[in-house]
Amino acid sequence: MINLNIFEIVGSFGEDKDAAARLREAVIKPTIQGKEEIIIDFLGVTLVTQSFIHALISDVLRTNGEDALDFMDFKNCDAVVKGIISTVIQYSLDTMDAQI
Repeated sequence: MINLNIFEIVGSFGEDKDAAARLREAVIKPTIQGKEEIIIDFLGVTLVTQSFIHALISDVLRTNGEDALDFMDFKNCDAVVKGIISTVIQYSLDTMDAQI
């Protein structure tokens, strides 16, 4: 199991989509492809942009489908962060379904 602490990388405001993309490629994608669980911990993060979350997880969902969620656990999310994550997940899965 991998524990990814977002605060240690971006501080209390997750807005750098390039940093999110690097995390996705270096940590999240390989973990999901290896069928390992990853905890994406937002402790201390009070706000994120939708583009940050999109860069962090959307490609993983589109590539691996809804099953990728079985390996991702989002922890310590403030209500705003949780809402943005939910929005990006739903959008990513909906657009994936539309392409089929």
